[in-house]
Parts: sequence; C-alpha cells; structure tokens
Amino acid sequence: MTVIDYAAAYGYSSLVAAIIFAVAYVPLCAFFIVQCFRALTYVYIVLTVFCTIRVGAFVIRAIMIGSDTSGDSLDLLVTDQILFSIGFFGLLNAAYTLVLDRDLLRKTLPSENPISRIFRNRRLFHIIMIVAVALGVYGITSSMHNPTSSVASTCRKASVLIFLGLTIVQAFLTIASINKEIQDGYRPMQASSLGDRYGSFILCAISLLLLVREAFMVATITNSQKEADEHFWYPLVALPEILAIMLYCTPGLVPPRSKLPQ
Repeated sequence: MTVIDYAAAYGYSSLVAAIIFAVAYVPLCAFFIVQCFRALTYVYIVLTVFCTIRVGAFVIRAIMIGSDTSGDSLDLLVTDQILFSIGFFGLLNAAYTLVLDRDLLRKTLPSENPISRIFRNRRLFHIIMIVAVALGVYGITSSMHNPTSSVASTCRKASVLIFLGLTIVQAFLTIASINKEIQDGYRPMQASSLGDRYGSFILCAISLLLLVREAFMVATITNSQKEADEHFWYPLVALPEILAIMLYCTPGLVPPRSKLPQ
C-alpha cells in the first residue's frame, strides 16, 4: 500500500490546505521564539513548542497527500496523528497558565470557591494533562496497528474526554477571573497595552475557540471517519487552533516573568 493510499483512507485530501497551515505557523513560531529572547516566560515556551509541532504535523500531512511513491506510510500516519494529539497539550497549557499568571500580576486574590482552588493547583492540572497525552498516544499507536483493539479505542476516548474536561476547567477559571476583576474594581481601560485593556475578552475568545475544538473531537469520538473529514476538521479543529495562537500575539497579553511574584 502506498503513501497516497493511507492518506486517502484516513481522509487526507487537501494538499493546499496542509501547505497553507504549515506555512502560516512558521512566522507564528518565529514570533514566539523572538518573544522568548525578549521576555522568557513559560507561556511563550509552550507556544513555541506547539507551533513547531504543528509545522511538523502539517508538513507530514502534505507529504502523505502529495507523495506517489512507496514508503513506510503507516509510520507517517501514526506520527502525524500523535503530533496533532499531543500538540493540544501546549495550547491548553498556555491558556491555563496565562489565566493564573494574569491573576498574579494583578494581585487578585483567588476565589474562595473550593472548586476554583482545586482547579488552580497547577501541578494537579499538569499531571492530569500528562495522563491524557499518554492515553492518547497509546490509543493512537495501538489503534493504527490494530484497529479492532477495544483497549486502544477506550484510551483514545478517555484522552479526548479528559481534555474536554480540562478545557472546561480553563474556561471556568477565565470566567472566575473576570468576575473577580469586576468585584475588585480592576480598571483595564487605564492600561497602556492592548493585552491589559482587552485581556479578559481575548482570554474568553481563546477559551471559546478551545471549546469549539474539543466539542468537535467529543462529537466525533465514535466516528473516526467523520473526525478525519477535512470539510469539518479544518474549520472546527485546525482553524480554532491557529486563531487562538494569533490571539496570543496580542501585545501585553502575556505578562513577563520578571513582573510575576515569585
């Protein structure tokens, strides 16, 4: 079976779209690399890694669609799927970290809601994300080589559901942070940068985009063909991701590490 056969079997067909997204991520990756040198922060690091992973994933997708030669195409497909799966870790992690860091910068007291306090435990959040990534990688690798494996299918579903839950948590913290701003009388319009002025709205937009992405993944959790259908995948997965990345480029949105309390 040739590379093009595997690509077509899994629903990969749009070479132009794959190339456009691969090229679009290159300047975004360069932007975050520059930001890392200017003001190194954890958020910029994970966004740089995310963009790099997306460039690699879309390049592999383009190679699979455009190649007409024989090769180890199954390994390419597995690699491509793993890269798309683990890449979301960085995007969600950046959104979660940014909400908490901006609260620290404003010296906003955490909500007294016990649920909010649990969700603000960064170590716990990261551990759960790592578990979701591990389940996803195992599920993808096993299902590609053994499509009938019920264990692999269960692991993939568990990974998707965990990421949806964590995305909802991130959105909840964003709303809680905005409510706290209102209660504390924070005046963002007095700030000089766009990130400070409209940071709350931008974070809400990022949260919404992540929810759209995960909602689609859950809606197609039992239908891999529908999930891979590029008519749905690009507008509901690829597009929300890159729009969220573009929003991270807003000046002043990511607080510099030097200004954060130790």
